[in-house]
Amino acid sequence: MTERLDATEDALTLIGELAEKHGDLMFYQAGGCCEGTQPQCFEKGGYFPRMNDAMIGLINGYEFWIDRDLFEYWQFAHFTLDVVDGFGPGGFSLETPLGKTFKVHYRLFSETELADLSSVKRSI
Repeated sequence: MTERLDATEDALTLIGELAEKHGDLMFYQAGGCCEGTQPQCFEKGGYFPRMNDAMIGLINGYEFWIDRDLFEYWQFAHFTLDVVDGFGPGGFSLETPLGKTFKVHYRLFSETELADLSSVKRSI
């Protein structure tokens, strides 16, 4: 099964630090203007996905949701969550006070990967 989501070691390290401080987490990547499609990290339940948003996978057991319209655009791409130094556009994400921001690297799936692609969970 081809997974839709992965994370760099740097992202996994930061996620561990955030989980230690805040408990269970969740990620949401919106498709709007203000957050600039920046992935954001919240305490679990700190953000409610909209109807038909897509949960594309788990990172360390934490759900990664993306906006329904953004998913339609990026459904044929693999997401790799990374982290960089700097202040993201939203400022609401848990890593912001640490001077970090999450970032996603995209690549298109190969034909072989597309034939064995994992399904997504939709919010209701």
